[in-house]
Order: sequence, then C-alpha cells, then structure tokens
Amino acid sequence: MRDYFVEQGPAQTQAPVCPIVRSLAGQTALVTGANSGIGRAIAVALGKAGANVVVNYVTREDAARETLEEVQQCGARALAIAADVSNEQQVRDMFQRTVDELGALDILVNNAGLQQDAPFHEMTTAQWDKVMNVNLRGQFLCTREAVRIFMRQGIRKNVSSSAGKVICISSVHDVIPWAGHVNYAASKGGVMLMMKSVAQEVAPLGIRVNSICPGAVRTPINTEAWSTREAYNSLMKLIPYKRIGEPEELGRVAVWLASDDSDYITGASLYVDGGMTLYPGFETGG
Repeated sequence: MRDYFVEQGPAQTQAPVCPIVRSLAGQTALVTGANSGIGRAIAVALGKAGANVVVNYVTREDAARETLEEVQQCGARALAIAADVSNEQQVRDMFQRTVDELGALDILVNNAGLQQDAPFHEMTTAQWDKVMNVNLRGQFLCTREAVRIFMRQGIRKNVSSSAGKVICISSVHDVIPWAGHVNYAASKGGVMLMMKSVAQEVAPLGIRVNSICPGAVRTPINTEAWSTREAYNSLMKLIPYKRIGEPEELGRVAVWLASDDSDYITGASLYVDGGMTLYPGFETGG
C-alpha cells in the first residue's frame, strides 16, 4: 500500500510558485475564510492563476496578511477585509469595498465555515444557530451580493465567458450523515440545495454556481485525524484511495471551476474525497 503519512505539511511536491498558465488573468475573486486551511490554499491558487484576490477573515489578521503576501508574490493585487459572513451589513460593505478598490467581481468562493460539535441530545440552540449562521446564512448572504454585482456587470468580454462564478465549499457531509455533528451536516446539506437552486435560477443570466465537497483534507481544523500514525491509519479506513487530501488540491479544482475550461458546468457538486463517498465499508463485500 502507498504510504502518504507525514506528521506536518503536505505529502506531495508543491506546484511551481507562479505557473505560466494564468487562466484567470484580469479577474477578481473574493474568498471567504481565506486566512487558513482550504480557504488560504484556494486564495493562493487563484492568485497564481492571475486573479486579483480579496482575502476575507474574521480573526487572526496576521494569518490573513500572510495569505495576502503569498498572493501578491505572483504579481496579483490582493486585499484583506475583515467581515463576519453571517452579518448582512458587513457582507454588503465587504462586497462594495471589493468593487470600489478592485473595480469588479468575477469569482466568489464561499469557504468560511466552522464546527461546534455535540451529541444531539446535548446540542444547544446556540451551537445550532452559530453553525447555521456561518455555514449556511453566510453562503446565502455572500452569494446574493455576488449575484447582484454579476447582474449589474454582465459578461465582461475578453475576461470571462460567463457573467460570474460562485463556488460553494461544502463537504462530503452534504450526503454522508455524521452523528455527533448534526448541525454541521445539516448546514452542508442546505448548502447543496441552495447551490443547485440558485444555479437553476441564475443560469439564464450567464452566472455559474457550483460546489466543491472535500473529504478528509490535511488542515489545522482536523489535526487530530492525521497527525499521528494511529489516527492516520484509522482515517484511511474511510478513504478507498488510501491517502489524505492536501489543501492545494482543492485550490486547483477551484481554479478550474472558476475558469472558462468549465464553462458548461453549473449546478454541479464535485466530491474531492479520495472515494470517501463510495461507501468504503462495502469494499470487501460488506
């Protein structure tokens, strides 16, 4: 069996800092929750592909600045904006500032999300509301503002074939139940049907809406699941491909979904999970 276990950092060779192909040149992207993990990797990947990038964050401004600097290293313009995606006024202000300072918006990546886990019978309304407010309400508020901008802008010729792209970061748990994480799974299930319903509604306007659904990815939020040999081996029981995902892999998928290479794709959920949604418990016949 291939062995991809490492205690820290990605197990695979990183892509060049600045690839020659800049498929998103001239475009502006806003990535929520971009100061760490998957959000940071996506923001950097979009910058490498030529897009100007807004790095959204709520806490840890220092980490947001690090993302900002990494995006700027490839010559892209970058802007860090603190905003709580569950706060309607802060979201409106963030999108207005994006257009005011960078001139347009072409790509939204709804990445901000969190967990507040508890056994269902002990889950509080505060835990339920917090997860729903960030994971689902936040994606609604940001998508609505982006769609409004895309409708005003229309298709920007020589920049993109579409009037705008929305990428919702969901999870394999929009289809896989997750005991002990009912609020999180419910929020991601909501994201899936919100994405598909919005995609259906705005497709005639030339706006594409899709989602990326990660499985197990090596990020700080789930360190306990991969940082020791024992934990990693246990995790592999859930992944037919027998390795954990790397944040940079999500970045590459996001660049592709935001580019004209995927122009005929809307309303799709792409599961980047090493086969986690293939019911691995049945791989030996059940």
